[in-house]
Amino acid sequence: MVSKQQKAFYRKLYLSWLVAQQEHNLTSLVALTAMPRRTIQDTLADLSDIGIDCQFVQREGGRHNEGYYQLCSWGPISPAWIEEHLQELLQALAPSDAQQ
Repeated sequence: MVSKQQKAFYRKLYLSWLVAQQEHNLTSLVALTAMPRRTIQDTLADLSDIGIDCQFVQREGGRHNEGYYQLCSWGPISPAWIEEHLQELLQALAPSDAQQ
C-alpha cells in the first residue's frame, strides 16, 4: 500500500522525468498520464518543495499560456534513480483498483 504522501512524491518525480524527456504542456501531460489537469498543475507548481526547478517557457509570439515546461534543475533528486525505478513509480501511481 502506498501512502498519500508517497504517491504525491512519486507523482512529482514522474512528471519531472517526463518534462525532462521532451517539451510538454498541460495538454500533452494530461494525454500521456491520464491525470487530471488540476492535479498536474498543482504538482508542477509544488516541485520546488523537493528542490526541483521547473519553469514554464512561453513561446514567443504565442497566445497566452502557449508554451512548454522545462526542467531547469533536479536539485537533490537523481534522475538516474528515477530511470532505474520508473516501473515501480508507475505501479505506485496506478489507480487503486488496478493494484488489487
